Amino acid sequence: MKNIKTIGILTSGGDAPGMNAAIRAVVRTAIYHSCEVVGVKYGFFGLLNNLFIPLQSHSVSQKISTGGTFLKSTRCPQFLQPEARAIAYENIRNQGIDALIVVGGNGSFRGADTICKEMGIPVVGIPGTIDNDIYGTDCTIGFDTAVNTAVRAVDKLRDTADSHNMVFFVEVMGRDAGFIALNTSISSGAEATLIPEIPTTIDQLCNYLEMERRANKTSGIIIVAEGGEHGGAAEIATQVKKRLPQYETRVTTLGHIQRGGAPTANDRILGGLLGHDAVVALINGEKGVMVGRRNDQTVYTSFEEACSRHCEINKRMVEIAYILSL
Repeated sequence: MKNIKTIGILTSGGDAPGMNAAIRAVVRTAIYHSCEVVGVKYGFFGLLNNLFIPLQSHSVSQKISTGGTFLKSTRCPQFLQPEARAIAYENIRNQGIDALIVVGGNGSFRGADTICKEMGIPVVGIPGTIDNDIYGTDCTIGFDTAVNTAVRAVDKLRDTADSHNMVFFVEVMGRDAGFIALNTSISSGAEATLIPEIPTTIDQLCNYLEMERRANKTSGIIIVAEGGEHGGAAEIATQVKKRLPQYETRVTTLGHIQRGGAPTANDRILGGLLGHDAVVALINGEKGVMVGRRNDQTVYTSFEEACSRHCEINKRMVEIAYILSL
């Protein structure tokens, strides 16, 4: 592969705290290796519309502590069209970009894989999503911050739950994965956890709430992952209320608040490590892969594998969450 002199970087899909830390690491690592960096505004949409900006060291000063992505992000269904991708290819070449780094989730990596295969441009991915559902890494950028945000919210809700003998059904994000819900549940001492990976009937939930050992508990927190078979927290709370009218129930949906805010130290560190490793991977001739961290080691996972394999929930943690809630 020819020598890489200019690296492009874009963020795509949902924003995640720590993306800016990753961009910062890419820029400064590339400069260290005598490469120039071009930022692409608004993800794949920017490739189609020539939204390129040069990035120097000072461009990323004081970005490490900010949430979101200063390069911006948006969905780009047009990129599915071959004609649009041809335009993107010409724009990339006209900018003198030799290789590309894509920060995002599964959908972003499918686009990255297409660029790599169709255009012959080396592309490396960095996993950035609060859902933590990408195969090939122990954690994704933004996950730790999202959990901490959810836990702080649940801690505040518990004060009201205890004061008024209420049961709060708290819905957290995660798309079709229960990682945020499970970690939030254990961290906040929730009474029950509902996640898509572990089927739970409404009868089972109600029987659990009525267990004799829970007779002295007059309030509680039920963590509900979005995307479950019974619907969201509102639907589940309604069904429980019909079965257990003696419970005073409330519903809180945390929503996009979990995607915002300053990244935690863990997400800043992860963003820094993965941003550095992505540049090094390109320099060493890697392409068509995502860089991840497993057992504190850098690992490469092909885009195909990262997008096709399901990231499994830790069943041991599910068991522990149940035991600790009794």
